[in-house]
Amino acid sequence: MDYRAVTTIALQELKINIRNKWTLIFALVFGALALAISYFGMVTAGLVGFQGFTRTVASLVNLVLYLLPLVSLTMATLSLTGEKGASELLFSQPVTRSEILLGKFLGLFLSIVTATFFGFGLSGLVIASRVGTEGLARYLGFVGLALLLALVFLSLGAMVAVLGRSQAKAFGLSLFLWFFFVLFYDLMVIGLTFVLKERTANLFIFLSLFGNPVGMARVTSIFLVSDATVFGAAGAALLKFLGGRAASYTILLAGLMVWTAVPLLIADRALRRQDI
Repeated sequence: MDYRAVTTIALQELKINIRNKWTLIFALVFGALALAISYFGMVTAGLVGFQGFTRTVASLVNLVLYLLPLVSLTMATLSLTGEKGASELLFSQPVTRSEILLGKFLGLFLSIVTATFFGFGLSGLVIASRVGTEGLARYLGFVGLALLLALVFLSLGAMVAVLGRSQAKAFGLSLFLWFFFVLFYDLMVIGLTFVLKERTANLFIFLSLFGNPVGMARVTSIFLVSDATVFGAAGAALLKFLGGRAASYTILLAGLMVWTAVPLLIADRALRRQDI
């Protein structure tokens, strides 16, 4: 593996995303959403004004879990199923397909890191100037978790782009993955529990958590914001099942890393076998 080639491709991918305004658009969207949620998050209680970092994170969780996977899948699909002439030119260079895939993957991740740090960083400065820095560590931890979730869906996007080959098919597969993991998976799990005995159903629900990276990110964010026991017996049982708070972080983060590595390895294997 020539890491200089990988770095060159990654930086080129970053430049492309900055030039076509994707990075700037996502940065503005993330920043605007964080500020809006922080300011209007308590409007239903009749309160308007900036909340602290902890409340802001709690309000941002579901929005980020819906938006970031879609952004990551879209960017990966656009990059890896781009203009045919440009792709042929890149693959004709004296670099391996694995280096091209890894370079593009890292370049896309750098684009999302840039957008996330700019958007959430700017909004974080505004919130800190208004209400102080209490809960800042949780806010930064949540940003890191969001980036790890982005890695997972960039990897999934790379996999479907390589397997789908055509842009239309790849986009269709990407939308299916987004719908499945973000919307359908939890409904499917809940539906299956009705045909299982109580003890088996409880174990199935806990184990099913590892089949959905969005679910793992959601649970990790709950542990990050507050004690899971605030959700009652179910939260306490989940914490006990995972082995405590520290073990829970380790297991869930390791699970997200596995979800990143496996699709990327599948994409690499498929790309090396393709006739381009």
